[in-house]
Amino acid sequence: MSRHGDYMARAALVALGAFAIMASAITILVVIPKIMLREVRAMPELAPYTDEQLRGREVYIANGCLYCHSQQIRDPAFTTDVDRGWGSRPTVPEDYVYDRPHLLGTMRTGPDLINVGQRLPSEDWHLIHLYDPRAVVEWSTMPAFPFLFEERRPEDVGPEDRVVPLTGPRAPEGVVIVAKPEALALTAYLISLNRQYPVADSLRAQDQMLGGDGHSGAGGSHD
Repeated sequence: MSRHGDYMARAALVALGAFAIMASAITILVVIPKIMLREVRAMPELAPYTDEQLRGREVYIANGCLYCHSQQIRDPAFTTDVDRGWGSRPTVPEDYVYDRPHLLGTMRTGPDLINVGQRLPSEDWHLIHLYDPRAVVEWSTMPAFPFLFEERRPEDVGPEDRVVPLTGPRAPEGVVIVAKPEALALTAYLISLNRQYPVADSLRAQDQMLGGDGHSGAGGSHD
């Protein structure tokens, strides 16, 4: 075989190997999970998102909340998610039927949020927290989102406006804080996050077969 022919044969083997690796990865990571998940149905207790909650979900994505918060409870046999109070059980595929795309996340600069609506159901708390996180959690590292609110003079507030009940030394002087629709929608979405309904052991076993225990995430500190 000539030198050129030998080069072509080696190149063909490399290309064939690369194609085999790519095909295997697609099959294992995409095709097989999609086949295994096609029969997944929503639990009776899981309601579809309302229009406002879906708008809030878009605000959540647009503001990068995913980069600091996960939405998955991992198996207590391997993690401390349950001990931290983030949920009473590992999440399963049925918990995400209405999440398109899912927002599982991999970073945990802040706590997991899949059950934040159960832990913190107060609309007032979320609005204050979004406007000024340190007003409710002194050591919080979460950034504020003041652009989701308006500062108005008290005489300019109408009966339809949602005033944020911010008091104390961190409350601005001479103005009141009014939530924009984006803040209200985001709050509605956060409160809707509650996957605390019971799940049959059979579903947990199925989740383990699907690799549910392999959800990754790093511990963090911001609330």
